[in-house]
Amino acid sequence: MTQRNYNQELKDTKEHKYAYNFDFDVMHKYMLKSFLPFFKGGKALELGSFKGDFTWRLLPYFSEITCVEASTDAIEQAKHRYQQQPILFIQNIFEELEPSQKYDAIFLMHTLEHLDDPVLVLAKIKSWLTDAGKLYLVVPNANAPSRQIAVKMGLISHNAAVTPAEKEHGHQITYTLDTLERDARKAGLNVVYRTGIFFKALANFQWDRLLETDIISEAYLDGCYALGQQYPDLCSSIFLLCDNGK
Repeated sequence: MTQRNYNQELKDTKEHKYAYNFDFDVMHKYMLKSFLPFFKGGKALELGSFKGDFTWRLLPYFSEITCVEASTDAIEQAKHRYQQQPILFIQNIFEELEPSQKYDAIFLMHTLEHLDDPVLVLAKIKSWLTDAGKLYLVVPNANAPSRQIAVKMGLISHNAAVTPAEKEHGHQITYTLDTLERDARKAGLNVVYRTGIFFKALANFQWDRLLETDIISEAYLDGCYALGQQYPDLCSSIFLLCDNGK
């Protein structure tokens, strides 16, 4: 396995930001909305927690939260941000992680596509779930209209391509619903529910510019989310809810 610099992978480049305001302000909101019907409290594990940008959304729903992040820079910022909150932060890669307990909810969001061996990690996650525990697995969607348009424009070769900019940020694969389910099943996970999150025809940088204006209303955003439930294969992200089959 090639030695990776996780701090470097999180840095923005001239061509591509690691994360956009669209991710934090729009996608995180609708991810939580998709998750909420399945929450039952208990202990939560957030894998690939970055700087804790989604963590605060979980705080009202779980009695304990553990965050695991490979980047030393990101986890130090998260620790500083949540120094008054009872959150356990662990700096480690998932392949070496050996939790001392099992979890009622495990969150792996926009992270699986960064892993060198996703099936190995998913199999480990299966063993970290309680008997009633759930894995909330979210990845970017290769078939999002924004990517399909980019293919037609000649910007990328095919929907599931990993672009040079994505490679710089550590992406190893671009998933579709079928390939995501394939890897979940290979790991022995049981897929309970599958859907898409947010119909998306524009690139993230275009969304960021729009969100600075009054062109996009909350009603329009809600409409994109609702349409995504109807057409999951045309969403920005795809979501599988999994358990360990017990």
